[in-house]
Amino acid sequence: MHTVFKKVSRFLILGLCFWMPAQRKIRLERWLRGREEFYKLERADCVIVSFGKSGRTWLRVLLSRFYQLEHSLPEHNLIGFDNLHRKNAAIPRIFFTHDNYLKDYTGNADSKKDYYGKKVILLARNPLDTTVSQYFQWKFRMRPGKKSLNDYPEHGSDLEIFPFMMDRDAGLPKVIDYLNLWAREAPRCADFLLVRYEDMRADTAGTLERIVKFIGTPGTPEHIQGAVEFASVENMRAMETGRTFWKSGSRMVAKDASNPDSFKVRKAKVGGYRDYFDDAQVLEMQALVKKELAGFYDFPLEELKAASPAA
Repeated sequence: MHTVFKKVSRFLILGLCFWMPAQRKIRLERWLRGREEFYKLERADCVIVSFGKSGRTWLRVLLSRFYQLEHSLPEHNLIGFDNLHRKNAAIPRIFFTHDNYLKDYTGNADSKKDYYGKKVILLARNPLDTTVSQYFQWKFRMRPGKKSLNDYPEHGSDLEIFPFMMDRDAGLPKVIDYLNLWAREAPRCADFLLVRYEDMRADTAGTLERIVKFIGTPGTPEHIQGAVEFASVENMRAMETGRTFWKSGSRMVAKDASNPDSFKVRKAKVGGYRDYFDDAQVLEMQALVKKELAGFYDFPLEELKAASPAA
C-alpha cells in the first residue's frame, strides 16, 4: 500500500506542478521516482539490477513461476517487489530496477554506494544485443513521457537503427557507460552476483538454480525445471498475446499483435543484432565495444567476430 501511495502522490505532485518549465518538471519527476526506488531498496531482501532489454522480464517470469511452484500459488501474478511476499513471507522481497532514478534522490551518481550493503544481482547482456532491443522498445513500446524522462530521442523521431546505436545519449555508449560503472563498483557490494543473459540462454536451469541459491531460497530440481518450461520463449509469447499477466500492467502485453517488433518478448536471440546491419556497421560497433567495455563481463568472444551478411 505504501508503494501505491508513493505513486499516487507522485502523480498528484506532478499534476499540481503543470506550470513548471519542462526540464524542471523532469528533474522533479526523476527525484520523486528516485524516492520510490529508495523506499524499495531499503526494504528489499535482494536487488536485481539491469539495463533495459537485458532479459529482466524473462528472469522475472522464471522467478515468479519458481516461487509459485515452491509455495503453491496461482500463476497469473508476476513478482513485483513484495506482492508474493505478502502472500507467503518465505518469498523474498525482490526489487527489480534499471537503476535509472535512485541517484537523482540520493545524489550518488558516480558510485553505487546505495547498494553496498544489499544482496545484488546484476543481469548483463552483450550491449550490442541490448541496444538493438532498446531501439525497438523506444520505437514501438516506450511512452512519450519516458522518452523525455530518460533523454531518449523525442517521440515521433524518424531515427534509423544505426544512428540510434551510435547515439551518445541513447545507444551503445550509454549502455557501455552503465555497465562500466557497475564493473568498477561491484567489488564494493557486500554480496554480489553477475548473471549474463547469454548464460541464461545457454543453461537456463543451471543459471536459475545459481540465482535462487544466491538469494537464499534454493528449490527442488522439479520446480526449477517447471519454471524453465513455463518461461520458454514460445510460452512467454503466447502469454503476452493472451494477456496472461494483465494484472501486472503493460510489461507483458503486446502493443500491436500484428507487429512482432512491438512485443516485449521479441527474438530472445544471442547475437541477433547482426540481422539489422551491414558488415561495415557491425565491425564499427564491435570495435567500440572491444575498446570501451570493461573485461569484467567477458561476453562470449564468438559474438564479437566479423559479421555475416545482413539479413
